[in-house]
Amino acid sequence: MQRVSARQILTLSFLASLFTPAMTLADAVNTTVGTQDENREKKVNEVVSSIIDNRGVLTSKGTFIFEPSFTYTHSSATVVAIEGFTVLPALIIGLINISQAERDIFNYAITLRYGLTSRMEVSLKVPYIDIDESIRERQALDGTPVDIVSDTSGDGLGDVEMSVNYQLNDGLNGWPFFIANLRVKSDTGTSIFDLDRRQLVNDDGDVLGVIFDEQPTGSGFWAYQPGLTVLYPTDPAVIYGSISYLWNEKDDKGAEFGGEIKPGDIFGFSFGIGFSVNERTSFSLGYEHNVIDKTEVEFAPDLEDASFDRYHSGSLLLGISQQTRGRNLLNLSLAVGVTEQSPDVQLTFKMPFQF
Repeated sequence: MQRVSARQILTLSFLASLFTPAMTLADAVNTTVGTQDENREKKVNEVVSSIIDNRGVLTSKGTFIFEPSFTYTHSSATVVAIEGFTVLPALIIGLINISQAERDIFNYAITLRYGLTSRMEVSLKVPYIDIDESIRERQALDGTPVDIVSDTSGDGLGDVEMSVNYQLNDGLNGWPFFIANLRVKSDTGTSIFDLDRRQLVNDDGDVLGVIFDEQPTGSGFWAYQPGLTVLYPTDPAVIYGSISYLWNEKDDKGAEFGGEIKPGDIFGFSFGIGFSVNERTSFSLGYEHNVIDKTEVEFAPDLEDASFDRYHSGSLLLGISQQTRGRNLLNLSLAVGVTEQSPDVQLTFKMPFQF
C-alpha cells in the first residue's frame, strides 16, 4: 500500500495549486494513513485549497472554495519585415521595417469551486483583463532618427471559463493518481473583431501596419480542452506530468476579416517535481510546452501559406507555497519563457478560502 506522508500531502496540495488537478487528498489520507488521528485528517482537509489557470485540485464533497488571483504577464517582440529584392546574399534593396512591441497584461480573476462528490468537482473562473501595449516602428534604410510610437490599452471582462475534474483512481498499490479534466472557455471578452482599427503611417504617407484603437480582452472563439494529469508521490517528493489538447471552434467573422476563421489547436504537456521543505512550506520546479497549430482563414490562403505550420511556446516553472496560521495557502508561481513565442515572464499569486 502506498503511504502519503504529511509533507507529501502539503506538496501534493502545492502542485495542485501550481500545475494540474490533484487527487482528493482527504480520501487519499483516509485510505493510506488510516491510523492517523482526527486532528491530522482535519489539517489535511484544510490544507487542500488551491487552483491555477485552467487546472484544479479536487475538492471534498460539499466543500465550496473561493479563490482570488492575480497574474502579471510581460511580453516583448521584435519583427523585421522586408519588402524588396536581393542583389547579393548580404545586400537587400527595398524597404526594411523594424517593429518592436511591449505588452503588459494584468489578469484579476475570481475562481469558484465546488465538490460534487468525493471524486468530482466543478469550477467557474471569471477574469477581468487590463492590457497595455506599446509599438515602436522604424524604416531601417530611411535615414530618419524618428520612431513612430503607438500606445494602446484595453480593459474589461475576459473569457469566462468552466471546468470539470474527475479522479480516476485511488492511487493504491504503488499506482500514481490519474485525474481527468475538461475545460470550456467562452467568448465573453471583447475580441479583435469587435474593435476599431487604424493604420500606422510615416511622414511620407507609407503604411507601416495596422493597429487597434484599444486592446482586446478575449479571443472571440469558444474552446474546449480535455486533459489528463498524473501525480506520483515518492517520499520526500512528488513527481507530476500532464497532457492536454485545446480545440478551438471555428466561426464566421465576415468577409472583412477573411470569412470563416479556425484558430489553431494547441497540444500541451508539462512535467516536474515538487518538494516539501517542512510542514508549511513547499516549492516546485517544472517545464511546460505548447505546440500551436496555424490559424486557418477561409478567404486568405496567401496569409496561411506565408505562416509557419505550427509554433512552440515553452516555459520554465518555479513555484513557492506557504501555509498561513489560518491554514490557508499563499501560492506564488513564476514562468519564464524559453522560446520566442512565449511570454518573457509570468507571475501569479493566489490565495484560496475554503467554506
